[in-house]
Amino acid sequence: MKEIVPATLTQQENYKLLIGSIIPRPVALVTTQSAQGIVNVAPFSFFNIVSSNPPVVSLSVQRKNGIEKDTARNLREQGEGVIHILDEENVFEANETAANLAPEESELSVAKLTLVPSSKVLTPGLQEAKVRFEVSVLERIDIKKEETVTADFFLLQIENYVIAEEVYEDGKINPHKLAPVSRLAGQDYSKLGEIFSLARPK
Repeated sequence: MKEIVPATLTQQENYKLLIGSIIPRPVALVTTQSAQGIVNVAPFSFFNIVSSNPPVVSLSVQRKNGIEKDTARNLREQGEGVIHILDEENVFEANETAANLAPEESELSVAKLTLVPSSKVLTPGLQEAKVRFEVSVLERIDIKKEETVTADFFLLQIENYVIAEEVYEDGKINPHKLAPVSRLAGQDYSKLGEIFSLARPK
């Protein structure tokens, strides 16, 4: 077995090992809104479940050269947003939102996505997603290397689930009908593969 001490690697070398090992990763397509009312849309794969009571998810937004991204700034300033689950029908447009745009530009100018009003937050959601969570910021944590903030980590409490009727069955989500898409490394994504079951030990 090869052993590598993270401190001996560059940020990019650590990044490559992490995104190549921790796979597949769920993808959050996040809408936030600036103080000026500009809607930002961006995908993030540093995202997961934290708690079901209350329902809380985590989102980590990496900084580039120490600069806070629009999503992180909007979440910090407005205290809310909407998380959408990436699926086969919206993955292409979601990928388009990763374009590097100025803060005063909305990704909706490059991606064919449709805004719809939210019920519990002011930030609009995206009609194309089969599952979305209207969230409020529970906590924000600076991730630092020495004294430099390198990422903004958020705990987001779900205030409202919005789920398409065709994927909702008896209080559960049908994974085949959701057809989620996950992130691998580089430019690679993955569709839902074979599903198998294992009984938990008693």
